[in-house]
Amino acid sequence: MIWRWAVLIALSAVIAGLLELVGLPAGLLLGPMIAAVVLAVRGWSLTVPTSAFRGAQAAVGTLIAGSITTGIVATVADHWPVFLMVNFVTLAASSVLGYLLSRWQVLPGTVAVWGSTPGAASAMVLMAQAYGADSRLVAVMTYTRVVSVAVVASVLAAVMVGGGSGHHPVTWFAAVDPLVVLRTIGVAGVGAGIGIALRLPAGALLGSLIAGAALNVTGVAQPVLPQWLLAISYAVVGWRIGLSFTRDTLRVAGRAMPRILLSVALLIAFCGGIAAALARWWGVDPVTAYLATSPGGMDSVAIIAASSPVDVPFVMALQVMRFLGVLVIGPPLAKFVATRQGGVPPPGIPT
Repeated sequence: MIWRWAVLIALSAVIAGLLELVGLPAGLLLGPMIAAVVLAVRGWSLTVPTSAFRGAQAAVGTLIAGSITTGIVATVADHWPVFLMVNFVTLAASSVLGYLLSRWQVLPGTVAVWGSTPGAASAMVLMAQAYGADSRLVAVMTYTRVVSVAVVASVLAAVMVGGGSGHHPVTWFAAVDPLVVLRTIGVAGVGAGIGIALRLPAGALLGSLIAGAALNVTGVAQPVLPQWLLAISYAVVGWRIGLSFTRDTLRVAGRAMPRILLSVALLIAFCGGIAAALARWWGVDPVTAYLATSPGGMDSVAIIAASSPVDVPFVMALQVMRFLGVLVIGPPLAKFVATRQGGVPPPGIPT
């Protein structure tokens, strides 16, 4: 068993390193997930402990909490009518698309609903699993969209403003205050524990996110986690998803891929139209508008925005506000779709 884990870790590091080298977003999660899929379909039986998975969820929640700052709150307060309208239209479009894909049975159950929701990709996969959807297929759909959006955004940024390659060098062992890190881990642990105790879906994720964001916005404490710990957390999430794959799952994903790509193209085009409206009628520069409305992962959008001369607070404020909206409408929409399909609404099983 130990040697199998050693092979999985080594293969994950190689694939993740290659993905990071070419600047592919979410490479630290996709690499371990791909490695786990390869070994799982070969019949290797490995299981990620629940405690490790919950710890990884808490780290992802803390990472997102660090994006919710007083600056973002101020930006939302200054532009809330525009933000509210843009997010409502975007979420409505993605919800209709997800509902139609589910109704047409492109993918089973509520997979298409979660896979179509724009926002933080890793969080959506975890939420989907907590609500009974097949997280493997959700991951395939979600990260297909994340990669597609990142490629389009990177090309647009490079052509229009001469930046935004999408590659962001990481300092793995940057100097950090150990006490600050321990405080962050403590806050994340308490938040995760409360989320699990309250039986919230993806309780460790949401609990740590809420606790970390509350302290960050009020200025009490800023969440800080070292890059190597975040990389391990992404790997754990990727392994948890990848190790549950089977040959049948891959066949279903392969058959649905053309329609998944079509749905991604439609969503990107729709969000591009909203960005064009922001640029024309509200004077937002085109690249800022596209990055703010793009239906990709919040982390990859943040990396591209940080490496381009755009209004980063505007981009992240819209992305964070939309993510919070997804947390609100995602569960009821998934239950609605399940009911309309004649099934039993997902129970919101805690993970």
